[in-house]
Amino acid sequence: MAGSSLLREASVFGIAREDTVMNQDSPVGVLALQGDFREHADVLRTLGARVELVRRPEELARVSGLVIPGGESSVMDKLARMFDLFDPLQAAVRAGLPVYGTCAGLIMLADTVLDGIVGQKSIGGLDISVRRNAFGSQNASFETDLQVPELGFAPVHAVFIRAPVVETVGPNARPLATLSDGRCVAVEQGNLLGTSFHPEITGEYRFHEYFLRKVRATAFRH
Repeated sequence: MAGSSLLREASVFGIAREDTVMNQDSPVGVLALQGDFREHADVLRTLGARVELVRRPEELARVSGLVIPGGESSVMDKLARMFDLFDPLQAAVRAGLPVYGTCAGLIMLADTVLDGIVGQKSIGGLDISVRRNAFGSQNASFETDLQVPELGFAPVHAVFIRAPVVETVGPNARPLATLSDGRCVAVEQGNLLGTSFHPEITGEYRFHEYFLRKVRATAFRH
């Protein structure tokens, strides 16, 4: 899709995206409605990115990429609608904005949520189905090492806290990491990236670096 078409599609949903949004100097956003957005912001700043905390459509319009943090997906959905952000978020994803979702953020990006609460909506964009709290309660949280070839030979240390799991991966998405039992816990699709786990709390920056490369590549194209 050409750059002008992307901008037109985003504008339909109230995102007055300026040319500067696609500039490499534009900030990277972190959705700051709920969850561990501060931890993501800290990682991005450590990696040299300018960060914008996003709570309003006009803030979303300024960013060149967005991280959707972990938290509670049903609450995040309600707050996004309350702050008139849901439709702009959905439009931005459709328009090609690079977005990285962790845990609840992965649920928000999934096209299908298998066990959402009544009325729960997802932004969509990732051709996957997910199951919330797939590993049980907070007491069932765990840590493990994952092989992620796209991030190099060293394993990724992953922390799962009331985490979702990717039940199905459609033809448009690509699995990046699986558990030893074969369950998928990281996926990508074009400019979209999602993980079931929380790299922002372990000092594991490689997924954020991988995401920032998507942001820079998109900025370069536009």
